[in-house]
Formats: sequence, C-alpha cells, structure tokens
Amino acid sequence: MRTILSARPENRPSRGFPRIALVAAAVLTVPAFLVGPSAAGVSETTPTAATARSSTATATAPAGAAAPVSSPAATATARASSPTAPARAASPTPTPTPTASSTTAAGLTTEQTRTRSATITPAPRKPRSFCGGKLAFGTVNNCGLIIGQAQDSWTFTTTADSDVLYLQVVELSGVSLAIRVNHQDGWTACELSAYHEYLDQCRLGPAGAYTLTVGIKGGSGKGGYTLSAESRRTPSTCGQLPADAFSWASAGVSGTLSAGSAARCFTFDQPIGSKLFIAEPHERDRTGLRAEITDARHQQLCESHYAYFDCTLSSAGPYRIFIQHIDGKATAYNLRLPRISQAVGCPTLPLAPFGDPGAAVGRGRLEPYERACHSFTTTTATQVMVRISPSSLDWRLYDDAGRYICDQGSVEYCDLPAAGRYTLLPWSGSYSTARDYQVGVTPLHRVDGCGASTGTSWDQPTLQVRLTSPVQATCHPFQGRAGDRVVAYTGPVETIEWLVDQSGTRICTNWSPRDGGCVLPADGTYRMIWSPSRWVSDSLDPTYQVQIRRLTDAAGCPTLVPGSYDAAPVLTGIRCRAVEIAEAGDYRLRTVNATNNAVSSWMYDREGRTICLPDRCTFPTAGRYTLVFEPQGVVENHVEHAAALLPWAPSGCATVSDTGWRDASHRGAFQVAGQVNCLQLTSPAGSHIALSEPVESFYDRRTATRVVDATGAEVCDSPKGYSCELLGQAPFFALIDSVINKPTATYAMAFSRVDGPPACPALPRDVETAVTTGADRFVACFSIPADQHAAMESFTWKRIAGTGVADVSVFDSRGPWVCGRQGGLEAEATRTCSLLDAPVTVLFETDGKDATYRLTHRDASAPTT
Repeated sequence: MRTILSARPENRPSRGFPRIALVAAAVLTVPAFLVGPSAAGVSETTPTAATARSSTATATAPAGAAAPVSSPAATATARASSPTAPARAASPTPTPTPTASSTTAAGLTTEQTRTRSATITPAPRKPRSFCGGKLAFGTVNNCGLIIGQAQDSWTFTTTADSDVLYLQVVELSGVSLAIRVNHQDGWTACELSAYHEYLDQCRLGPAGAYTLTVGIKGGSGKGGYTLSAESRRTPSTCGQLPADAFSWASAGVSGTLSAGSAARCFTFDQPIGSKLFIAEPHERDRTGLRAEITDARHQQLCESHYAYFDCTLSSAGPYRIFIQHIDGKATAYNLRLPRISQAVGCPTLPLAPFGDPGAAVGRGRLEPYERACHSFTTTTATQVMVRISPSSLDWRLYDDAGRYICDQGSVEYCDLPAAGRYTLLPWSGSYSTARDYQVGVTPLHRVDGCGASTGTSWDQPTLQVRLTSPVQATCHPFQGRAGDRVVAYTGPVETIEWLVDQSGTRICTNWSPRDGGCVLPADGTYRMIWSPSRWVSDSLDPTYQVQIRRLTDAAGCPTLVPGSYDAAPVLTGIRCRAVEIAEAGDYRLRTVNATNNAVSSWMYDREGRTICLPDRCTFPTAGRYTLVFEPQGVVENHVEHAAALLPWAPSGCATVSDTGWRDASHRGAFQVAGQVNCLQLTSPAGSHIALSEPVESFYDRRTATRVVDATGAEVCDSPKGYSCELLGQAPFFALIDSVINKPTATYAMAFSRVDGPPACPALPRDVETAVTTGADRFVACFSIPADQHAAMESFTWKRIAGTGVADVSVFDSRGPWVCGRQGGLEAEATRTCSLLDAPVTVLFETDGKDATYRLTHRDASAPTT
C-alpha cells in the first residue's frame, strides 16, 4: 500500500517552521502499518514499526511476500486512507504457541510477526532562487537576496550577430559573484567573476536567445546585487550629439549615469580621418567615468583612458560613444569631444616678436587633466619656439589635419612643414589643482624685436636682458666667419639657447662649451636666440646676462703663463685666459674664484677643441691655448677668477723635517686665491708620515694638503689625523692649497714619521706625564714598547693650566693609524684602543695654545682606583 500526502501549499515546509515538527506531524497523520498487539498499543515486545519521513513517502511490500494478517480496525484504516486500493485476500499462516503476553491482547490470542521494515526517503530539494527572468537592455535590475548554491537565471535575446554586451554587476554585500553567459544551444559565451563592483564586456556569437546565470562563488553565503546590460550593436537608446559638442568652446552635454547602469549611448558623425580629443569623461579625472567610441562596424576605435586621449576616426561612421562608470555609481557626466583636426572654438594666438611679446600671449586656466586650445597661422614653412609658463606644463602642436608636429619633449625640433593653420594644446597633466598658464609662439625666421648686433670678443660688454613676460624670447645678431667656433653663456637665470642663420634655420641642435661650441658653416650674420627655462616670478628686477663668445682665435683674454709653486697667481676679471705654453708636457691646473672656491674650466686649442680639464692638463705642443672659466650662473666681466698653472712634477720646494714633534714647525702663507705651496719631505719611500696642524677641528683648518712623489703622481690626499705611506719615487712633496673662504691666510704644520726611528720618548705606564704646548709646540710624540701596553689600552689627558684642547692619535710599529683623533679636540677625555702585540707611537696633538696637560695610559681591562 502507498500513502501520499497532498502537495498543496500548506503541506510544503515553511521557511520559519522547524523540519523536525514537520516530520512529527507526518508520523501522526500517516496510517500506521502495524499488526498484533502493537496495533492495540499494549505490547512490550513489538516489531519495529515502519517510519514515515515525508508527506510523499510510500511503503511497499516486496513481490511474493505473504500479506500480513490485519485486525479489522487496521484494515478499515488502510482502506479509508486509500479508497481506490483493491482488497487483498488473507493468506493462512502458521499459528505460533500462545504466550502470556500475547493472550492479554484484547480480542487476540496470537502475535503476528513483522517480516520487513521500509525507510521513507524525501526527494532532493532544489536551491531556491529569488531573482531572474527577462533581462532588458538599459534596465537596472535589483536582486536583494541570493543564497548559497542558488543560480539566478536571466534571459535576453540579441538581434544582431557578434554583439558585445556591456555588463555592470554591483555586489551589494556579503559575497563574491560569478557570472556566466550561455547561448541557447548550450555553449558558453563568456564567464565573468565579480568583486564588489564589476564592469566588463561579453562578446556574443550569433543572434538568438542567451541565458545569463548569476551565482555565488564557492556556493555558500548570501548577499545581493544589481545587474544591468547594454548592447553595443542594438542599444536600448542612443541620443544624438549636437554639433557644438566638437567645439573647444562647448560646455558639453551633461547628464547623470544612474546607479548600476551598464552604459549610456550617444551617436554622432564626423568626417572620416577626424582627430578628436575625449575631453570628458576620462578615467584620469578620478570620477570613475570612461568612454569608448565605436565605428559603423561596431568596432572599438579608442578609449578615454589612454595617455593623451586622442581619437582618430580611422574608419567610416556613423559613430557611437558609450559612457560607463567603472564602479557602477550614480555619477553626473559631461561629454565633450572637441576636434583637433579642423579645430573650432580655439582662440587665435598672434605670432610673437622677439623681446616683449605684448598682446601676442595666450592665457587660460587649466583644471586637472584638462587641455586648452590655441590656434595660429604661418605664411611660410618655418621653425618656431613654443614657450609656456609654468614650464612644468605639457603641450602638443598639431597641423590643421590633426597630424602631430612636436611637443615639449622635442621642442628643439619644432619644424612647421608648410604654411597654414596650426593648433596648440596646453595640457595640465596630473596636477591636483587648477593652474593659470601663458603661452607664446615665436617664429625663428623673423627678426622683429631682435636686439642690437654684438661682437664675439671676450672683453665685449655683457648684454643685459630684461624679462617682461615668462614666455618671452630674446634675439641678438652677430657676425661670424666660416669655421668659427662660438659659445653662449647666460646667468643667473637658466636659459635655452638656439643658434640660427639669417633665414632662421638652426645650425646647431646639440652643442656646449665642453664640445667646443658650434662651428659656423659660412661667413654671414647669425642670431643667438634665448629664452628662460623657468620664470623667476619672485624677482623684483627679472634680468639676466648673456654673452656670445668665439673660441677660435679667442680675442680679449688676459695672458696666462705657467708659474711656480709658492707664487701667487693673478686674480682678475674676464672669464678667459690666453695661455702661452713654451714647452709641451703635463701641467697642474687649478681654477678658482675670488673666495678660493673651485670653478669648472675648459682648456681649448687654437681650433676650439677641448684638450683638458683641471687637474692634469697635457699640452701636446708649444703654442697658444685658451682657458675659459665656467662659474655656475655668473658671466659678468668684472667677476674675478684665478688660475694656477704649474709644472706637474714639483721642484724648488723648501725641505721640511719629519720630526716636527721635536723641531720647529713650518710656517707658510697664501697671498691670493688659487695659490699652491709646496714642501719637500725628507722621509724615504716606504715610510709613514702624519701631518699635524694647530686647529681645534676639521672646520677650523686653513689648508688642504696632498702628497705626491717625484713624478707628480698623487700618493695620498690628506695625511692629517692619519698616516700616509710614501709609495712611489722619492723625493716626496706636500702640495698645500688654501681652503674655501680662506684665500689669504697664514698656517703652521708639522710632519712626524710614525713607522719607527727616530724613536719618540717613552710614555710610562700608569704614570701622569706633563705635556706643555704652545704656538710652536702643538704636537708631542711618545713611544710605548710592546711589553708596556695591554691588548686594550686607554689614553687619558686633562688640561691643568692655560687654555686649549687636544687629542691623541695612535699608530702601530709599521706606521698605519690604529685609533684616536677623528673629529674635534677636547680639554680632557679618554680614548680606548685595541692594540697589537708590538710597539706603538702616540701623537698628542693640540690647537697650539699655551697650556699644560697631564697624559697617561693604562690597561683598559684593569679596575680603576
């Protein structure tokens, strides 16, 4: 017998009703398939009853099994519950022996045996979906709930082959979604995976019915979403753009993209080959909006998130532009597509003269990621100088057909190929705030506004240029001869220089003083064109100086001949020297300004070729050369410089003792900036020397000393505070320069040999030794035998009379510095040194003031008393 509950709604499980209660209710309502005492409810040892687990569950006896004997009450109940079931004949069964328990059943004398128990299994439940249905293009669908393994099915139909579906899925909360689009034949067109907000495209196949399925990634959790789709080929709506949307003066077409919307479509037509600028919207304005333009074949032509957002309509129209928001947010948009080719709405920019540009300046204000437009016309092919302020702004120049001509990165090559109209587009870039700008264009073939002609001699007066506009360009003509090498200098404002011939053609595009300047191709009139590379807006008198000078057969330079060590060089104005070399060879060259600060310089031969820089200069032949100083930003003739040109190998230098701790110190002086003094050392090759000077600290020093060997090769650059190993060919020399801001000064110094004999007096251990110092005794030397110091030794001093400060330097028996002085000196202090098992030398150095110190050393590991 089969018992089935009705499938009416009231029999379906309620979402708020516990499943266990439903099972209990089913058990109470399904007829009991029980026989014997169990049916009467009095037996204690009845067989297991069949269990009813569902309103649709059934229990059926196996084929061939004997039908159980039922009580009249049970049979009546079964028939009542299944009125159409035919009555079955009872089969005789053996009668078992009565028991006490069986005889107690009302009206029964025996207990019927149960032969089979059946389990009632429910049918599987399909995950419940709350959303789905027809997906209309251009409509935003809101699904408030998706749970677990549920799959929401949305259907749509395309009427065009190879359509592209714009999809926008916005996750409302909780879960990450997966989207799949299938054709009606079952194959998958695309699979997408959303994460919070999702914007993508799905390329479809043939026209027909498709199903879009939305599910939860992983099949667990719950959340909500919005879903919108738009067709590229057959959009739901597509507005017509007005003609003024392509003007640079247009305010644009405004509207609002609704929340969750996939795309908004507009259509337009322009001549094929037109170049547009997607001014708005574009991703870089940080609104999240972007745009895509398609042609008549529905193929993408360009997107707005590319760098310059230029869009060339390279195939036929009509065209469509789709506006989208990457996050699906409700966003106001403004659509502008100004034309770069045959641009309209651009203010006319007059070509500027040299000097004060007057009214020939374009002005405007640029918002972040915005372009502006200016147009100008030339009557001939020419080269132009484009100036923009602030100089950090970018710009691009196009011809009237929209072909790119040049930009700020190729300004030296901004050639206009023909007469006609050109479009200049300033660009604000990624700056976060709006900025005002100015722009000017000056043709190089014109001479209006040029200054008076100038000469190329080095003693010519420096030209003074006053800036009246940040986009100003200045022009100065001069006469040149074929083969002349000319250079240009400016200061203090950094400038850009162009050298052009009489027609305005640039004759040198990459030249500098180091490269020997620019070689003039023919006799004639040339013009040097200048413009400031940045505008000094905070200057009350924004002027700069310019010079045009000739390197070949340079004229107007003071004469310089090789000098000798310890002699004062000539300090004078004019930034060049006519160098007369009587004997070819190597020379030491030092070039400084009046404060003894080193300046760059170049040495040229008669043809204007560079032959050397400081420090070592090799003259290949005897003859005349030209030295040019290049102080940064200073070009005035009255600014003084000095050049010391000395033989590379020193000679004629005074000899100095290497026992300066015992002998009188050496005293010297500098008379003028650039002077180089020299001392010959008496120590042999392989020895170590140390230099001492009576100064309180490094910043108080008056000299910079180098040691060279007999050939002039440098051995060490500073033996002060350390030791210098004399490697190379003896004799050795100390070359002494004055330091910056101390061009004239007196000084004292002492050299001490620290690698062995002559030995210094012994410094007793654990005994205070008095050291007296003064102007001529600013260094004392002591030795410590190997058995008189520990592996870790401390040196302590304290001033007990007079004024001054001191420090110690310790050297091992071979001469290298071990530890000690490295900075400023002190009146009292302790230095702890790690020493080798060998004798050491200790130099006690002071500032040269009259004082008495107590100096001692002891085992640093021993306890103090």
